[in-house]
Amino acid sequence: MIYQKKKETNIMVIDSTFWVAVSFFIFVGILAYFKIPQKVNEMLNKLILDIKNEIDESEKLRTDAKILLDNAQKKLDTAQSVSKEIMEQAKKDSDNIIIELNDKFHKSSEIKKNLAENKISQMKESAIKEIKDTSIKIAVNSVKKIIATSVDKSKLDAVFQKNLDETKEELKKINS
Repeated sequence: MIYQKKKETNIMVIDSTFWVAVSFFIFVGILAYFKIPQKVNEMLNKLILDIKNEIDESEKLRTDAKILLDNAQKKLDTAQSVSKEIMEQAKKDSDNIIIELNDKFHKSSEIKKNLAENKISQMKESAIKEIKDTSIKIAVNSVKKIIATSVDKSKLDAVFQKNLDETKEELKKINS
């Protein structure tokens, strides 16, 4: 009986191991029949190819982005240099305008100065002429008074000659 038990146990172990092995081979057979490993391999290859294409596309996008970045940097550098040139030109232009306005101011003030000097000179000449005219009028009036008040003609001629000489000398002093 003990021997039988042992045999039964071996049969059971063999039996369950056998069925597991049979099931495994059936499973592998079904997989091979339906070509599952090939389909899995194809799916994996397709996934690998898709991932590779995405990597290539991302590399291309990265390269394009780098080119765009370089172009943008060049444009920025160009814009900065143009901006700097414009600022320098504006500074030069403003300096030139300031110099030009300064020159115009000095010329204008020189013209105004000359006009004022001419006006003063004219006023001086006008005043001298007025003084001369007034002195002549005074001399003529004094001669008339002398003639009107004088009784003697000889006295009158002497006073007239004296006043006439004085007037001539005064006029010479004023003219010189």
